[in-house]
Amino acid sequence: MRLIRLSFCLSLAACTQFPELADSEGPAVDAAPYPRLLSVEELAAVPEATTSTALAEGLLARIRGLEARTARLRRPAIDRGTRARMARGVGEIVLPE
Repeated sequence: MRLIRLSFCLSLAACTQFPELADSEGPAVDAAPYPRLLSVEELAAVPEATTSTALAEGLLARIRGLEARTARLRRPAIDRGTRARMARGVGEIVLPE
């Protein structure tokens, strides 16, 4: 089952169109010096970034939406009653009068 999921995910990823990234930054990036690494002390001295309330609320709403979607995707695709009928097989078909 795990192999099926992996192959399904890989097939979805193969269908994704990625933007062309070559030369998207321009020649200035190639000539730029390598960024200086900061020490732990320097990083600790950097003030924490602040976000607006609207941005934070938007991010939280998106997180809640994604969590709800994840919960829906984790549910079984076939409910228990249908799965039980399928396990019993076709058997006798009774048509309504």
